[in-house]
Amino acid sequence: MSVLELPALLRTSSTEKKGVCSSLWGLIASCGRCVIRGCGVEPLLSSSCALGLYTVNAIYGDTITMPCRLEVPDGLMFGKWKYEMPNGSPVFIAFRSSTKKNVQYDDVPDYKNRLSLSENYTLSIRNARISDEKRFVCMLVTEDDVSEEPTIVKVFKQPSQPEILHQADFLETEKLKMLGECIARDSYPEGNITWYKNGRVLQPVEEVVVINLQKTVDKSTGLFTMTSSLQYMPTKEDANAKFTCSVTYLGPSGQKTIQSDPVVFDVHYPTEKVTIRVLSQSSTIKEGDNVTLECSGNGNPPPQEFLFYIPGETEGIRSSDTYVMADVRRNATGEYKCSLIDKSMMDATTITVHYLDLQLTPSGEVTKQIGEALPVSCTISSSRNATVLWIKDNTRMQTSPSFSSLQYQDAGNYICETTLQEVEGLKKRKTLKLIVEGKPQIKMTKKTNTNKMSKTIVCHVEGFPKPAVQWTVTGSGSIINKTEETKYVNGKFSSKIVIAPEENVTLTCTAENQLERTVTSLNVSAISIPEYDEPEDRTDDNSEKVNDQAKLIVGIVVGLLLVALVAGVVYWLYVKKSNDAKGKSEKAAAQNFPSLPRTASKHVDKDLGNIEENKKLEENNHKSET
Repeated sequence: MSVLELPALLRTSSTEKKGVCSSLWGLIASCGRCVIRGCGVEPLLSSSCALGLYTVNAIYGDTITMPCRLEVPDGLMFGKWKYEMPNGSPVFIAFRSSTKKNVQYDDVPDYKNRLSLSENYTLSIRNARISDEKRFVCMLVTEDDVSEEPTIVKVFKQPSQPEILHQADFLETEKLKMLGECIARDSYPEGNITWYKNGRVLQPVEEVVVINLQKTVDKSTGLFTMTSSLQYMPTKEDANAKFTCSVTYLGPSGQKTIQSDPVVFDVHYPTEKVTIRVLSQSSTIKEGDNVTLECSGNGNPPPQEFLFYIPGETEGIRSSDTYVMADVRRNATGEYKCSLIDKSMMDATTITVHYLDLQLTPSGEVTKQIGEALPVSCTISSSRNATVLWIKDNTRMQTSPSFSSLQYQDAGNYICETTLQEVEGLKKRKTLKLIVEGKPQIKMTKKTNTNKMSKTIVCHVEGFPKPAVQWTVTGSGSIINKTEETKYVNGKFSSKIVIAPEENVTLTCTAENQLERTVTSLNVSAISIPEYDEPEDRTDDNSEKVNDQAKLIVGIVVGLLLVALVAGVVYWLYVKKSNDAKGKSEKAAAQNFPSLPRTASKHVDKDLGNIEENKKLEENNHKSET
């Protein structure tokens, strides 16, 4: 701290001292924080100093409190406060007597009813205004001296939060346009406005970023209003950019900043690309679906109308951004395009309409006779490979049905079902209701029961529709009603009666349906007479086993016969060879003995006769074998 010592000043009179002091105020600015002893300027204790003097910082609208920084001298007569006009002339505003303890306020309009002077000569000014920013002086007067202490008052007013007003409805690329105005009101001292985009400061760029700042003062209040306009040329990337502004102002504690709320502008830019896509509830399209084509452009605002090109059509169809095709067929498969109205841009996509056709031959209800052939075919035509499934009476079949000779068990409800696995909901099926009819066939069996007291007679019946069975006793014609039937399965069932005849009887089984009436009779001996009991009809499996056994037996018999035949032929050849050798030996003996006696000749003739007889016997045997 610098101190100006003025010993000569201290020795001057009060009047002379005032003049000297007034001339020294101009030196205060160059001496910094200083004390001019004898002029009433004491060391500054505040952290704020204006021109090296004690400064009181006040908030606009609050109370300004200015202590008198002079020590109260002995013999004090009164204290006074004044402020200095810009031209240096004083204006007294308050007086307090040290003896009478009364306070008087001068008639100064700006401070009417706003002043308060305490006993320690502290001056308070209510409702601080910008006009209160002056140099006030505290004066303590004794009979011998006048002491003065100046105080500088600084008033601060925080501006309102800045707002971006007069916002543009939209911005356009490649065009410099007024974005808006940032306004911060009622500031003191004046502030400064800064623009930001996405948090970064916008610096002026010619023909791209143009910023103009204006400041106005309210004459009645002395407060500043700052207005900053921003002209901006956006790019496509600014579509979602956040623009803000801030005001920087000086407060009692230093520099501060207030931010505005962010604003996003709609940026218009031309379409650079057209896109067509298919709107569908599933990833694949099948016959009968409704298909919507959507065309879009990447401009902002997006185009509202387009041209749609359908396969087979040379001219585009003008429509909004969507084109609907209802109940599409397989011939709708192909390439679809869309473009802007001026045909400047175009995009294409391919649509595949999946289909599935099924032809079942025969189908519906078909009636055939047992033993007939029935070819069945299920033909599939589809856009992709399809799976085929056969179902008979709700049971999945392992192979496709084929009937070379229809049986009763072949009757039923057949379903040919096909599905395209990759296409949701594309499934078709057709049905064949096969009816196998047959005239009634009857076979009767009988057996004696184990108790030897009764016999069971069974009438095995085949046929469709199911034949009605009736039992009667031949001769008397009486009807037997007490019968028992098995379940009707695959066109077969049995009707059974149990009897204990006292004499031989003949039973008749009659089976009748819409096709024919069949009658078969069976003789049954009295229960006391033994007879051959016929086995009941074997099942199909047993019949197959019997047939296999019969074939085996026949094969063995045929083999044995072939072996016997070969043995017979070998034996005959052997006998024939033996006889030829015997005849040659006898002829040679006759030549060797020509002069034998007659008696010997008879024996030879006899032997020759025997030979002749043997030859005849052999010939007869040969004829009989033949």
